[in-house]
Amino acid sequence: MAFNLIYKPFGERAILVEWPAVIDENILKDIVNFKNSIEKNNIKSIIELKPAYNSLLISYHTVCRNFENEVNELKNVYLASGFKDKSKCVLWKIPVCYDIVYGIDLEAISKIKSLSKEEIIKRHFKPIYTVYFIGFLPGFLYLGGLDELLHVPRKSTPRLQIEKGAVAIGGNQTGVYPAESPGGWNIIGNSPIEFFNPNMTPPCFAKAGDKISFKPITIQEFKTIKLLVEGGVYQIESEVLDD
Repeated sequence: MAFNLIYKPFGERAILVEWPAVIDENILKDIVNFKNSIEKNNIKSIIELKPAYNSLLISYHTVCRNFENEVNELKNVYLASGFKDKSKCVLWKIPVCYDIVYGIDLEAISKIKSLSKEEIIKRHFKPIYTVYFIGFLPGFLYLGGLDELLHVPRKSTPRLQIEKGAVAIGGNQTGVYPAESPGGWNIIGNSPIEFFNPNMTPPCFAKAGDKISFKPITIQEFKTIKLLVEGGVYQIESEVLDD
């Protein structure tokens, strides 16, 4: 399935490609497939590709002096890519401690949604989530697939500091804060693993199109994994899937 894409100048050295403005896995697959096709074509003038929910930002080394020519080249790559290749994605199994020590907003969500804390936790770790893109912090994974009963508005007043590893819900999304940061999402747990490490290649283990599952752990397991992570010997459990 090919989409009717919109190509826009984005400053002097970038082109923004837009898909229909909805969060949809078919659109994500098309974005990832287009991105992979551009990379395979090894277009020398392109320096970086940044996918989002329904767009792909293509940055160039130099000023795009002939926008039409650049767009035509991209259109040819897109038409040639289609949905031909089945890409493989990775399912990453992320340990999370949902203890009230870390899940500081579980009680509030329980009252808002009229659900027990145990039910909230179960509904959070049960789905297999899809990584749509990475931002607003390096290593922050925007995940699709949150149970509708857990959709909770962001806080009207954000906290000035969220603990590293905080697992949180914001609207219809869930994610993990990879570093200490201000934030307005509702915190339900914490993961002891590193989501971004500038000393690793790549610095973020997951990519757009990958899958995430959350595995509940105890406080003691959290502490053990934390020590392994700090010692550089912890390996995230994963498996390769046919997309």
